[in-house]
Amino acid sequence: MSQWKQIQQLEFKYLEQVDYLYDDNFPMGIRQVLSDWIESQDWDMAANHESMATVLLSNLLSQLDRQYSQEQNFLQRHNLKNINKQLQIKYKAYPLLMAAVISTSLREERRIIATASIQNQGPLEKCLQNSVTFERQKNMDNRVAVIRSNVQLLDQAVKCLEDMQDDFDFRFKTIQSRDPADRNTELMKPEVTRLQEILNNLDFKRKENLSKMSDVIKEIDDLIASQLNPELMEWKRRQQINCIGGPLLTGLDQLQNWFTLTAQSLFQMKRQLDKLGELILKVTYTSDPISLQRPQLEEQVKYLIGHLIKSSFVVEKQPLMPTHPQKPLIIKTGVQFTTKVRLLVKLPEVDYQLKVKTIFDKALPPGRVHRQFFILTSTTKVMDVEESSNGCLSVEFRHLQLKEKKYVNGTKVNEGPLSVTEELHSLSFEAQFNIQGINIDLETCSFPLVVISNVSQLPGGWASIMWYNMLTDEPRNLDFFASPPRASWGKLSEVLSWQFSTFTGRGLNREQLCMLGEKLMGQQASHNECQVSWSKFCKENIPGKPFSFWMWLDFILELIKKHLLPIWNDNCIMGFVSKETERACLKDKEPGTFLLRFSESHLGGITFTWVKQSDSGEAKLISVEPYTKSRLSALPFANIIRDYKVVADGEVPENPLKFLYPDIPKDQSFRRHYNSQQSKVFPYISSTWIPISTLQ
Repeated sequence: MSQWKQIQQLEFKYLEQVDYLYDDNFPMGIRQVLSDWIESQDWDMAANHESMATVLLSNLLSQLDRQYSQEQNFLQRHNLKNINKQLQIKYKAYPLLMAAVISTSLREERRIIATASIQNQGPLEKCLQNSVTFERQKNMDNRVAVIRSNVQLLDQAVKCLEDMQDDFDFRFKTIQSRDPADRNTELMKPEVTRLQEILNNLDFKRKENLSKMSDVIKEIDDLIASQLNPELMEWKRRQQINCIGGPLLTGLDQLQNWFTLTAQSLFQMKRQLDKLGELILKVTYTSDPISLQRPQLEEQVKYLIGHLIKSSFVVEKQPLMPTHPQKPLIIKTGVQFTTKVRLLVKLPEVDYQLKVKTIFDKALPPGRVHRQFFILTSTTKVMDVEESSNGCLSVEFRHLQLKEKKYVNGTKVNEGPLSVTEELHSLSFEAQFNIQGINIDLETCSFPLVVISNVSQLPGGWASIMWYNMLTDEPRNLDFFASPPRASWGKLSEVLSWQFSTFTGRGLNREQLCMLGEKLMGQQASHNECQVSWSKFCKENIPGKPFSFWMWLDFILELIKKHLLPIWNDNCIMGFVSKETERACLKDKEPGTFLLRFSESHLGGITFTWVKQSDSGEAKLISVEPYTKSRLSALPFANIIRDYKVVADGEVPENPLKFLYPDIPKDQSFRRHYNSQQSKVFPYISSTWIPISTLQ
């Protein structure tokens, strides 16, 4: 079944996550009409090779043209024509960006499918799902709606107050216009009495309206403090988890709706208070409640407006290099990276150009010895409502680039006590504007970044990003690795599984994670609360090996991604199996039964072990020398399994691999992955590389 058909069979809650993947950058309409063609292309490779990306872009546009010519529905033809035009405008000069977008979408689809098929969730994902429930969102919707309704009622109340004051003003001026000698006559007393009654009623209504305004302001203040800000903080926490491979990030549009409606209520109340200020210019008196209470209420409203808008300035997309879209927050000097900030308050009052400035390492811990960098490209860009399809104010910096300062004030900069990949940095964003007389300074920052100068530092940098975002929700703790905390195996195993689902589309099962835990910590790994140190995870070598646990695992991830992805996703590779477990699995199986596992002694190696019956009738297990990327680059692994031969004591070479564990015929598992390219150079016949082992 195709990936797109699997997606369409998911439950509604997963379809919502899929819906979030598609926008103007990659419309769902393309995914629908070209699903089979899209899935048959290697977008991962194209995202790293511009020539290939250019060819695929051209082919994609040709496929759309063909679909357009065959389409009978007028509306669908119109949509396809517009999509074709948009893609040419957006990606003609940036084919790599298009390939990266499609690659990311397909990978996220696979992760969603994998998540839907796994019943057990780790502690991080459970925590996130429990914290954002439908009931809480419904309660938030109701509170915001009630506040909007109360503010609308206040509008009517202020209008009634204005009408009442106009009546009083008219009557008062009418009396004032009469001859002073007539004002104290008996005929005037009823009018004066009526005027006093209107004034008393006006005073009562002013106090009543101000009291209601005060109550609504308190309600808005409580809403922001008790629900809106916590929801924003939890979204940021979910963003952290998503950065390291966790569940798809959603909810920002909902947050924007709450922020916008709340801001609209505050601006409306500010206009009401301004109106009250106009009223007292016409009519005021001793102990006038408007004169006494309005200044304080106005200050409260201005403060809440400023606080709300400042809070709504967020980093929507954390910094990442387009060449490594699955590893955000790692920046290599001299390589372009992108990031995007967004204002969650969408109002006509701020619907104009705002200049946003980027600053690198604005607030470093005092006394810290560190490398220093500066941004080579332009650091200022205009925030524009046109940049986002949903009409929010946002700005995307697409071509930022860092360069290291070798000398500061004539002195050479030395590296600090931390390693390059443990040294954390930050990217800040600032903007200033005035709205209805309120000066607002906006500032937000990215999550901590790791800056590398060589791709060999990428695995270590990614380990730091995972460790930080797994264990803390502090937005800018740049001294985190001065004394890094330990991680529970429950959390760490969940994050490690995410790495596989993110990079390969299939996470790790309980047995595979158990083997990894035992390799890292020994038999105690059966308990999720066992603690793992940062040093044990990625700095100390595995006993008897010249590499760390994380380096070993990262090489396996790269091997799967580049050479084993189809058979990994078909569940043909058992992968993480200790030699003891391997023996327990195979010892009672038929001769020719084999399994595939990753080498524990070689970096980025995969081997197969099969059952051979000895002369005495006992089962003997034989493992081939691990295949690494250098050998797999020359010959696909499925072909190796198909063509593998063993020569023993002068016998006819034969393939000992018959049944994939537990008892699946080999060709049934691997036939679809065999590569049978025939030679097209006449008059030569095709030839095949045959992998052979010799048994002594």
